[in-house]
Amino acid sequence: MVNQRGGCSRQSCKSDSSGASCSGGESSKESSRCSTPVLDADRCDRLRDKMRRRMESGDRWFSLEFFPPRTAGGAVNLISRFDRMGSGGPLYIDITWHPAGDPGSDKETSSMMIASTAVNYCGLETILHLTCCNQTKQKITGHLAKAKHLGLKNIMALRGDPMGADWEEEEGGFNYAVNLVKYIRSEFDDYFDICVAGYPTGHPEAESYEADLRHLKEKVDAGADFVITQLFFRAETFLKFLDDCRANGIACPIVPGIFPIQGYQSLRQLVKLSKLEVPEEITKVIEPIKDNDAAIRNYGIQQAVEMCRALLDSGKVPGLHFYTLNREVATVEVLRQLGLWTEDPRRPLPWAVSAHPKRKVEDVRPIFWASRPKSYIYRTQDWDEFPNGRWGNSSSPAFGELNDYYLFYLKSKSSKDALLQMWGKELMNEESVYEVFTCYITGQSNRHGHKVTCLPWNDDHLAPETNLLKDELEKVNRRGVLTINSQPNINGKPSTDPVVGWGPAGGYVFQKAYLEFFTSSESVTALLKVLKKYEPRVNYHIVNVHGRNLTNAPDMQPNAVTWGIFPGREIVQPTVVDPVSFMYWKDEAFALWIEQWAKLYEDESPSRMIIKYIHDNYFLVNLVDNDFPLRSCLWQVLDDMLELLDAPPEPLTAMEQSE
Repeated sequence: MVNQRGGCSRQSCKSDSSGASCSGGESSKESSRCSTPVLDADRCDRLRDKMRRRMESGDRWFSLEFFPPRTAGGAVNLISRFDRMGSGGPLYIDITWHPAGDPGSDKETSSMMIASTAVNYCGLETILHLTCCNQTKQKITGHLAKAKHLGLKNIMALRGDPMGADWEEEEGGFNYAVNLVKYIRSEFDDYFDICVAGYPTGHPEAESYEADLRHLKEKVDAGADFVITQLFFRAETFLKFLDDCRANGIACPIVPGIFPIQGYQSLRQLVKLSKLEVPEEITKVIEPIKDNDAAIRNYGIQQAVEMCRALLDSGKVPGLHFYTLNREVATVEVLRQLGLWTEDPRRPLPWAVSAHPKRKVEDVRPIFWASRPKSYIYRTQDWDEFPNGRWGNSSSPAFGELNDYYLFYLKSKSSKDALLQMWGKELMNEESVYEVFTCYITGQSNRHGHKVTCLPWNDDHLAPETNLLKDELEKVNRRGVLTINSQPNINGKPSTDPVVGWGPAGGYVFQKAYLEFFTSSESVTALLKVLKKYEPRVNYHIVNVHGRNLTNAPDMQPNAVTWGIFPGREIVQPTVVDPVSFMYWKDEAFALWIEQWAKLYEDESPSRMIIKYIHDNYFLVNLVDNDFPLRSCLWQVLDDMLELLDAPPEPLTAMEQSE
C-alpha cells in the first residue's frame, strides 16, 4: 500500500555510526563510479546544463520562488506545498534569504534548512539565495561550506536589501553582488552554479538604466551562469531589456520573473519593496475591486497568462520564473493555461528520489520505506555512497536512529485535531483500529463522518497502484490484518503505464506481489501453520517489537521485488526486501504506533492503552510471492489463515482429557 507502495557489482559501502567510511581509504568521489547508468539524466546534470539542454530542444520550463515561513507549522505546510507543486515539473525552485530570520542556522524556519529539505527530501533542484547584508567574508564562507555539505549546488548571489533605510557597509564584507560572485568563484571554484538578479527597468539605486546593464555584465563576467529578473508588468518591458542585455554582450540565459497579482495588499507590499510603479491600465482595473480578493486573483491570473504568452511567443524566452508568495492556486492556474504544468504519472524510479549530488547514482532501496521516503533519506544521510545496480548482501546497513519524530519534514501534514477526527477521539477496542485502516483503504467516511486520508505509516492518499488491490485489502483489514504497504504482481507492463510504470519510455517493468501488515499473535500462529504449504513460493519475515524474529529468507539474502528492463541498459532492480534492513524498519514501524497515534490521547486513557496493547503484542509481517507470472497467492494465504482462526477448536483426545 504505497500510501501504500511505492551497477556496482560489489556491495555498496556505507558509513558506520561514527561517520567513518568502510571504503578502505577510497574517496567518496572515486567510490561513486558505478557501472549501471542513471535512468534520469537530469539527476546528474548541473542546473546550467539542464537549462542549456532545454533551450537546445525548445522544451520550455518554469521555476518557482518561495520564502521561509515564520513558524514550525508553516514549515510543515511549506514542505507539503513543495511536494504538491513539485508534481507539476518545475526545473528548479529558489528559496529567499532574510537576514533578520537567522537564515543560515539549523532552525526549521531558516532559509538554509528549507532549501536543504527541498533538495534532500523533496527531490527538487534548488537555488539558495545569499546576500551580502550584515555578513563578513567569514560568515559567507561558513554559509557556502554548509550549503555544499547539505547538497545545495546553486546560489543566487545578491547584495540584498538594507536592514534599515540605507545601505550600511559591512567591515570585512561585500557591498555589491559582483564581489560576492567573485568570492564564490575564488573560494569554491566551479562547484556552485551562480545566478544573479537583473532589473528590467534598472535597479532603483543605479545611476541609470545603462549603468545598471553594465553592472549586470560585470556580474556575469565575474562568473554568474544565468540571470533571473525582478518582476515587471508588461511583456515589452522584459523583451526590450533582453535585447539590451544581448547588445551589451550578456549571452547567458535570462529568465523573466513573473508575479501573478493575487491580492491588493500583497501587490502594494511587493511594489513598495521593489520600488516599481504599477501601470495605469492595471490600477484602473484593480482599484474598483480592491476589496474582492477572488476578483483580483482572477484578473491577476488572466493578466499573467497574457503577458507570459507574449513572452513565449516571442521565441526569445525559454523559461519563466514565478514569484509564488508561498501560494499555489494562482501560479498553478497560470501554468495550466500556458500548458507548462505537466503532472507526468511516470516516475524515474518507483520511489521519491533525492536531489543531493551524492545520491545521484542511487537506484536501489528497501521497499519498507516506500511510503516514508523522507524518513529513509534522513536515516541514510550519513552514508558515503549509495547502492547502484544492486543492493548486495548488506550485513550491516548502519541506518541512523530515528528519534526525532518531531522534525518538520517527518511530521504529518494533518493537525492533531484532524488526526483525532480521522483516527477516533475515543477508541473502544481493537476493532475501532481495524475500522480506521478499513476506511483509509476504501475512502469511505468513518462512523463520525470524516474521511481517513492518512495513517501513521502513510501520510498521503492511496497511490493509484493500490486501487488494484482495494477489494482484497478491505477484506483483510476488516479482520485485523492491518496493511501498511503492498504492491500487486506485474509481469512486463510498459514503463509508460500510468499506474505502475516508471523509468524511461520503451521499457518494461516487473513486480512480485508484496504485502506488509500488523496482526495479532493468534493470527501469526495460524499464519505459520498455513505458510508451510506455500514454501518456497512465499518468503516471509515476521517480527514483534521485542525482536522475536521468524523468517524463511535463505541466508538472509535480499529479494528483488521490483525490476525494469530498458533499451540499451542493464536490468534495474530498484526495490528489494532485505531481511537485515527490515529489522531497522520494524523499530520505526512499531514506534509510529506510539509517536504518531498513542500520544494523541491522555496518559493511561483507554484509547492510549488500546494502541499500546497493539504496539506491545502484535507482529509486523511481510510476505513476498516469488511466482510473479501467476496470480498472486498471498490473498489465498490470508484466507487460509482466517479460515483456520475461525475453525472450532479440535476436540481433545481421550488421553488429553484424562490429563
